[in-house]
Amino acid sequence: MIRSLAGFFDVADAGVTRRCRARGVFRKRGVRVLVGDRVRYQPVGASEGVITEVLPRRTELVRPPVANVDHALLVFSVVTPNFQPRLLDRALVAVSVAGLSATVVLTKCDLADPEAVDCAAAPYTAAGYPVLRTAAPLRQGVEAVRAAITGRVTVFVGPSGAGKSSLGNALAPGLGLKMGDVSDKIGRGRHTTRHVELFDLGGNTYVVDAPGFSQLELDLPARDLRLHFPEFAPWAASCAYRGCEHAEEADCAVRAAVRRGDVNAERYQSYLELLRDLREKEATRF
Repeated sequence: MIRSLAGFFDVADAGVTRRCRARGVFRKRGVRVLVGDRVRYQPVGASEGVITEVLPRRTELVRPPVANVDHALLVFSVVTPNFQPRLLDRALVAVSVAGLSATVVLTKCDLADPEAVDCAAAPYTAAGYPVLRTAAPLRQGVEAVRAAITGRVTVFVGPSGAGKSSLGNALAPGLGLKMGDVSDKIGRGRHTTRHVELFDLGGNTYVVDAPGFSQLELDLPARDLRLHFPEFAPWAASCAYRGCEHAEEADCAVRAAVRRGDVNAERYQSYLELLRDLREKEATRF
């Protein structure tokens, strides 16, 4: 399924796209049809159909709602709107929970001071993430992004106004994705992408464009958050306590690594804030 819009689902099959509805029983059973789903359908006429079954998913991401992708491009601007590391950290956890590999893409690097770009990139490079720097209008970094997505099903994830559509158009000018600007009043991007859509770029390469966001809720056990900060892994086995959450425990090797500078202090602070949020959510749930 390549596009969902106003209760209709566009299904691509052997070069033909059909506008489909889902079976009425799907709603009763709580079955959602997501972009990226592999489905069975019953043809209706020459160009319509009814989706009768959603096949098992390999992966599922909650926001944006998409299935069967294997890679996420975390697209965040360095300026206009300003870099949002806390939101990026949340997004990285979300895609990790979904089982996707991640590449961080910093956009609008031509508009920022080089030191600001270096400062934004450094914690994520140190954590082991691939970090690409782009200026889509100048085509800087576009080929590196193309290499990162080739042969994969990739979803663009990031806030409104970060340049996801500009990057998509630079990769494939024929897409014609709408590009927005940044609100002077709130300092955030205006939504231009209104729905989730999968595009075939050829060569077994697919990208999913989706609306941006300014907030992102996480849904995982607080004790598991540590597993989604990869820079903790080299030190975690040396913690004194099995299952150490690297917060207030004594003899925590991760905290010691932060003090030595082996783990980035800002990333660690972000981890503590996320851990607190998840613990508070669990306390109110039970």
